[in-house]
Amino acid sequence: MVAVKDIRDLDENALKEELSAMGQPAYRAGQIYKWLWQKGVRSFNEMSDLPAELREQLQQKFTFQPIEIALQQKSVDGTIKCAFKLWDDNYIEGVLIPTETRMTACVSSQVGCSLDCKFCATGYLKRSRNLQAYEIFDQVWLLDQLARENYGKGLNNIVYMGMGEPLLNFQQVMRSVELITSEKGLGMSAQRITISTAGIAKMIIKMADDGARFNLALSLHAANNAKRSAIMPINDSNNLEMLADAMSYWYQKTGIRPTLEYAVIDDLNDHDEEVAELTRFARKFPCKINLIEYNPISLADFKASGKTKLEHFAEALSANKLIVNVRRSRGRDIDAACGQLVNKSLLS
Repeated sequence: MVAVKDIRDLDENALKEELSAMGQPAYRAGQIYKWLWQKGVRSFNEMSDLPAELREQLQQKFTFQPIEIALQQKSVDGTIKCAFKLWDDNYIEGVLIPTETRMTACVSSQVGCSLDCKFCATGYLKRSRNLQAYEIFDQVWLLDQLARENYGKGLNNIVYMGMGEPLLNFQQVMRSVELITSEKGLGMSAQRITISTAGIAKMIIKMADDGARFNLALSLHAANNAKRSAIMPINDSNNLEMLADAMSYWYQKTGIRPTLEYAVIDDLNDHDEEVAELTRFARKFPCKINLIEYNPISLADFKASGKTKLEHFAEALSANKLIVNVRRSRGRDIDAACGQLVNKSLLS
């Protein structure tokens, strides 16, 4: 029989059904699941507690389509960017960001992106396809290995802030979170995971209804509908009023304070007028604000605000009694910073 799909496409119940059809006891599913999601094997021959006959049957019926690191770049600040090659010769990028207190993996959820955000390099790519949950998991697994090899400790933080819009790949992203947090998977706390979205209001509401326990970040970047639509076309269908309602609902249902991400761009969104607009929006629901040093890209003419402007913007928001943090860029010298992820071979 020709191998037709990656065995990791199956959840545990589907795996039990497949094994039952093969005349195997249900407990074999638990053994295989452990090999896949706790031990990270990518070969049936490595599943040493399975009978040889079963391993052969599995090999005939299923395959593995793991991602692999095609290229690594290490920044002067220790950040490591990886170009990952997928089974179908597509490429994505992921980043390992080490700090004194955190070891963070920034992972992608799509090949390319369909949202066309004007300040983001990935937004200039076509969206080729969604990633499968196991492809997102593999990024985490490989970046964890890199963290251990380079820094002697594993990941303790995961952000879905790489290529693509996570909420437009909802099912696979949620399954990847389950695999990362489940006791049958990596067992990481959901509080160590952040899903970042450009703002798909109905999916934010769905996550809240589904009982999400992870963190949520909204890529805002402007708190005025006209300004935001000019740089983020998604705002035309998911405007600020819809997003404020969705974020309020999220907080009411989960009790988790969301984060507003705001890249401070010179002469675009860094004036006192924008401070007032952002303040009004942020007061509609409990939240935190992350001000991001904008990272210029060759595909657009936007520039970063200077240090003085950035500090003034942060101080003005703090004076309005908002919770504000300034996120300094990491990996800018290797195009690994926020908004810079793009495999140039994908541009067309």
